[in-house]
Amino acid sequence: MSEENKKKSFSQKVFGAENNAAASIGENKLGKYSDIAIRMFHTRVLSTKELSIPAIAEFAGRFIKAISVYRTLYFTDVMKLDMTYVAIILTLIGIYDVLNNPLMGMAYDKTRTRWGKARPYLIFAPIPYFLSTTILYSGALFLGNSSRDDPKKIIFVFVMLFIQETFSTIYTIPRDNMVTLMSPNPKDRITVGLLNTYVGEIGAQIVYAVFLPIFELSNRGIIKASMASVFAFLTGITSIFGTAANIAMAIGCKERILLQPKPAPIQKTMFYVLKNKYARRNFLANFAVSWWSNGGYSWDVVTQMEIFGGTLYSIIAYMPLRIFDVLSVAFIPKFQKLFKNNNRRAVLWLRAWDLVSAACLSLGGVLFVDKRWVMVALYAVFAGLDAVNNGPANVFEGELGREINDYTEYMTGERPDGTINILTDLITKVTSPLNTLLTIKLFAWSGYDPSITKLPWSQGNKLVYQKVFFLFTGIELLPKVIKALPYFFYDLEGEKREKMYIALNERRALMAKEKENSINEEIMEIAEMLDEEETVQTS
Repeated sequence: MSEENKKKSFSQKVFGAENNAAASIGENKLGKYSDIAIRMFHTRVLSTKELSIPAIAEFAGRFIKAISVYRTLYFTDVMKLDMTYVAIILTLIGIYDVLNNPLMGMAYDKTRTRWGKARPYLIFAPIPYFLSTTILYSGALFLGNSSRDDPKKIIFVFVMLFIQETFSTIYTIPRDNMVTLMSPNPKDRITVGLLNTYVGEIGAQIVYAVFLPIFELSNRGIIKASMASVFAFLTGITSIFGTAANIAMAIGCKERILLQPKPAPIQKTMFYVLKNKYARRNFLANFAVSWWSNGGYSWDVVTQMEIFGGTLYSIIAYMPLRIFDVLSVAFIPKFQKLFKNNNRRAVLWLRAWDLVSAACLSLGGVLFVDKRWVMVALYAVFAGLDAVNNGPANVFEGELGREINDYTEYMTGERPDGTINILTDLITKVTSPLNTLLTIKLFAWSGYDPSITKLPWSQGNKLVYQKVFFLFTGIELLPKVIKALPYFFYDLEGEKREKMYIALNERRALMAKEKENSINEEIMEIAEMLDEEETVQTS
């Protein structure tokens, strides 16, 4: 051990920057690359194709996620499994994540290929992920019976969720980190986030718009298509589209961020969260509410079918949300100007906005749950107000998350995007049994009987519907407040933020120089693009 390391205090060793990190390397080594580093930070490099392909892949991903919103309803109402079995299965799958996520995180962080770090996974992983998803949501076609404790159905759901979750992890970790690796320019990343938000939201809203009418018409016996067929058809079509889009992203998009050639040992990188004070705070906030539950059921469907009174009334109630949810992307430049491109300030104000809207909606629902038109109007007003900031909130929060991950690289010299979640996942999963217990307790507390056909006011009990509406709109208020607290202490903004990114780009150029005694191909490519940009601007 060097004399320098011996002199370091315990606090410095645990929380201080690594010796080879951008935060520690002196200006005498990094300063010679400051010109290209500044230009890399300020100049956009993504092509139109690289901006659009991730958005197309996001469309399919959000489509599947929107279908998954109704997953519990599918298990209980379509496959007709008892809610207790569903809760237990989901808990076991959550515990499996304790092993699955770390293994994939380690594999991802160790990956170094001529294709890059994320792209190789995006070529093969989408195929088994989307295929297993299709099979899962087709199970009711060949296992449909009224027995709520049929062992064949229980085993099928568990096995298919196990397979789906395995490949979901293999697919999701590289997919979520691909944008970060494509460009060192924050504006590029914000633009990709904006397009992903807009196109992905369209995909989600398509599902929400068509699902309820089909569900109601099926319940009333007006159409012959069963919900089992609807789930199978929607997931099948989306899986084909999603597989093709993600493979296209792997082939058509480049990774431009230069990574450490030899990543640090796993036992070291899994604790890099300790080097990142922003990630530590977010982890503590998430851990504090990780046991929380909303009862685990599709309370939105219950609200639409039974409280609002069906499709027609729900269309009116949801119309402002549907419209503003998509149009909100157009408000992003206005919010950027309003908050002066300060992501932290924007996120705090937009989260406060959402909390006020949700609180008003929940309180109004408890008071007027038996007055249909009042409920429709309440939801239209407050859900619509909430939707106005959805696009900006998604973009600002996404970039804030990337900034926090970039700070890890700044402090450690590494990008352990997969491994860094090991500590978080292991501790969070400790609370899975509490989450399951609360899910079962809250579902029982609601008094809701899922065996009764979902038709207007079919439960015939005002108290039940007050509880249902609270579980739909109000129970998540406390977790949202707690999760917002770390951002009051977030100070990675302004000049401090810009200096961090310039230091990161200087270090990447330094790594390329030391590795090959010349700037590597990717750095040269960016430099050439920057020179072309300057030529165009001066001509």
